Amino acid sequence: MQNVYEQIDANKRKSAVLIILFILFIGAFGYFFAYQYGNDWTYLVYALGFSFFGSFSSFYFSDKIALSLSGAHESDSVKHSTFESITKTIAKSAGVQSPKTYIIPSQAMNAFATGRDPKHGAIAITQGLLDKLDRTELEGVIAHEISHIRNYDTRLMTIVAILVGTIAIVMDWSFRSGIGSSKKRSSGKAGSILAIIGVLLIILAPIIANLIKLAISRRREFFADAQATKITRQPSGLITALQKISSSKANLETASPATAHMYISNPLKNRKAGNFMAKMFSTHPPVQERIKALKGQL
Repeated sequence: MQNVYEQIDANKRKSAVLIILFILFIGAFGYFFAYQYGNDWTYLVYALGFSFFGSFSSFYFSDKIALSLSGAHESDSVKHSTFESITKTIAKSAGVQSPKTYIIPSQAMNAFATGRDPKHGAIAITQGLLDKLDRTELEGVIAHEISHIRNYDTRLMTIVAILVGTIAIVMDWSFRSGIGSSKKRSSGKAGSILAIIGVLLIILAPIIANLIKLAISRRREFFADAQATKITRQPSGLITALQKISSSKANLETASPATAHMYISNPLKNRKAGNFMAKMFSTHPPVQERIKALKGQL
């Protein structure tokens, strides 16, 4: 049974492995794509630049975009004093600047963190979460979100999004220009093993890239859970919070597939999390697995 420090180290290693695999995959995709088009890197370079600037703009304004889409408003120092005081205390314990606090006017139970770095961090929780969790449970949830901010998870996922977006743009432009372009390798070489691997990789690239992106997202959730308990030293708070959140039937109307990965628990209640394929395409690990890992720290 791993303690919290061993879990954090394990999560760091697994996250690093996933990121390295992703970079190697993008490199292989770029090589085979250029090979198929006569070593022409034009598509890849333009797509990378286009994706970078688009994602950079989104990243820079990510907090405003996310808060606006969720319908969140700034917390009131009187009505939401508990939320604000816990956030300040947890931030101090975590050694980061206290993030701005927001309330989402919904009876659903959920929360998310945003901001490009700890100096621009923000945490939004639903009114339902504030009403239904006790102080210890709130501390667990807020510590989880502050861990995301401290770990620069928003920045990491932006970089991942740039790489995934590059693949999507390259594929779109190449199909629009025609796969049978004159820049492509001759038919004699197209029959080689290398060419066949390249074609398969190019066809499967968008799916593989998204699967790796989702795997990184799920691993960051485990990491934030482990770090949250290191901050609060009370795994039971986050455990019972996750149990209550997952059992809640209320839907978060402002959530969408584009923002679901940000929340502490998948807000799209109609998604099944039991079978293998559902897990592969999920932004979050199953709550039962997260709780099992947290119980190992008790």
